[in-house]
Amino acid sequence: MSTAFTVDFFCTLDGYGMAEGWPGYWGKEGPELIEDRVRTFAQDQVLVFGATTFREFRHFVREYDEPYYERLNALPKIVFSQTLEQPLGWQNSTVLHEDAVTAVERLKRTTDVPMRSHGSISLNRALLAAGLVDRLEVMLFPAVTGSAGGAGLFHEGAELDLDLVESTVLDGRTQKLVYTPRLHGAIPAGVGPKRRNAD
Repeated sequence: MSTAFTVDFFCTLDGYGMAEGWPGYWGKEGPELIEDRVRTFAQDQVLVFGATTFREFRHFVREYDEPYYERLNALPKIVFSQTLEQPLGWQNSTVLHEDAVTAVERLKRTTDVPMRSHGSISLNRALLAAGLVDRLEVMLFPAVTGSAGGAGLFHEGAELDLDLVESTVLDGRTQKLVYTPRLHGAIPAGVGPKRRNAD
């Protein structure tokens, strides 16, 4: 028995997952993007959060209205936290007071229900570095947030090699890029620019 773990990351061209003063989706949402989210969360899966993102989503699903928010409410959720306690204020949620890397490694071996984590920068950076992420889904929005940007998943993180398995353009402007990640190892011999032969 084993299952796959997907990291789902929304970002700008400069790699930031949020930006001060910008609206949700950086103001670039469209019907195809929303439909992609509906399809994504219609799948049976367990949602995995760090504490900060869990609190944010718990607020979003009460205060805002998106077609997939009821599905977020219905899906089982795990949050890794040393401070949150039951009741968590969001239905179908369980808190785990343990190391996320150790727990996810165990869960991947002992369950056949896929897991997905959206946001949760520190958590997902650690899982990528541990080689526990099977699928990396990047939603690349057409914006550069520069000094306003924050929450860069890949900044200061592990070195990764990525195999592209899917590429889709949504609403004519936003790219969905799906990769299989693996930790970067030794550089194979013979790759890169070739030196000129000495005269």
